Amino acid sequence: MKNILAPSILAADFSILGEQINTVQQAGAGWLHIDVMDGAFVPNLSLGLPVVSSIRKRTDIFFDVHLMIEEPIRYIRDFAMAGADGITFHVEAASHPAKTIEEIRRCGKRVGISLKPATPLEVIFPYLDRVDLVLVMTVEPGFGAQAIKTETLEKVKELRRRAQVTGRELDIEVDGGIKRETIGDALAAGANVFVAGSAVFKDDIAANVKELCGLIS
Repeated sequence: MKNILAPSILAADFSILGEQINTVQQAGAGWLHIDVMDGAFVPNLSLGLPVVSSIRKRTDIFFDVHLMIEEPIRYIRDFAMAGADGITFHVEAASHPAKTIEEIRRCGKRVGISLKPATPLEVIFPYLDRVDLVLVMTVEPGFGAQAIKTETLEKVKELRRRAQVTGRELDIEVDGGIKRETIGDALAAGANVFVAGSAVFKDDIAANVKELCGLIS
């Protein structure tokens, strides 16, 4: 599996967002993580369709769109048309996860399913053979700059074990508290996609990306 750094633009400076996106891409980031929050499923509001469609015009980097919204099926097609390459939804927020997966496939996008730290891993087992990626939240979703909940890495280990048993090349993504001190533990647990926000968008952004990419290479 290819190891990928996915900087989260939630932590970027939106006054120079296009410039910072170019910086992380040129420094070696493989994906761009885009958090969408509705203030209902999580207690925060964030990026919407206009931002996604606007930055799509500036870059060809893979858009890893993470929907933290109630009943995400309502907006799958809109985000697909706005420029998402992969769309991840929360199993806790979808009344019909299977139908949500089908809608993402119908739009021709990579499918991801996510779960909060307190959600048992077993909840997503019925859908594992239908998705390309599982996003394990390593903090409570909604706000950046939280400390990683290390117990969530046990879910990563079990997912990687299951993928290896079945011979599947499943992307396992971790989001929350990922920085130079923790990215190695996530890698060792079996993750291969690493979302980092505050660890990237500070001081020398290019140097931060290069360092984190070096730690997972």
